[in-house]
Amino acid sequence: MDLDYIVRISGPMLEGAWTTMLLFLIVIVLSIPLGFIVTLMAKSVIKPLQWLAHSYIYVMRGTPLLLQLLFFCFGLPQIPVIGQYLVMDRFAAATLGFVLNYGAYFAEIFRGGLLSIDKGQHEAAKVLGLSKWQTLRKVIIAQMFRVALPALANESITLVKDTALLYAVAVPELLYFAKTASNRDFTVTPFVVAGVIYLLMTLVLTLFFKTLERRFKFE
Repeated sequence: MDLDYIVRISGPMLEGAWTTMLLFLIVIVLSIPLGFIVTLMAKSVIKPLQWLAHSYIYVMRGTPLLLQLLFFCFGLPQIPVIGQYLVMDRFAAATLGFVLNYGAYFAEIFRGGLLSIDKGQHEAAKVLGLSKWQTLRKVIIAQMFRVALPALANESITLVKDTALLYAVAVPELLYFAKTASNRDFTVTPFVVAGVIYLLMTLVLTLFFKTLERRFKFE
């Protein structure tokens, strides 16, 4: 491979990688709390909240992420009457699609974590005089997070790779710049460089989550 050529195309591709990382950070920050809220709704004694949470999870997990991105980017403005008020920048629309999609998956991960906690934990916390909020914060969430952490790590790494779907809605991210350079210069080198950048991002995430897992394992 021509090192000078790699250096020349690295600027635009790193710019695209920044878009990828920005999307990842926004989605993680918003979708994890959303997933936890949806999990609490699904376990609520209020039936409409249960129905709403289960319907949301079913729709978001039962349809392709690409279809959802196309809907939020191009479908929302076509809705009669209110469509004109739902026009968004494509990055913002795609981010909304990612947040809602991953919120549903994280909700299922948290549900599995909650199901793994023995009901006796609630009774023990009650005996110790803890309020429901204290029990949730100090006992339930801590144990749930420990159980859910490996699944959260896998889903987060999948998110890095799924960001490539931005290319389908014409948002200039890493794959977009790789494809542009490849078509212009008739070489697969940009795709190789893009692959290396994706691998580096997933490597950093993998090391981060392994550190977290070790910490929670020995606490």
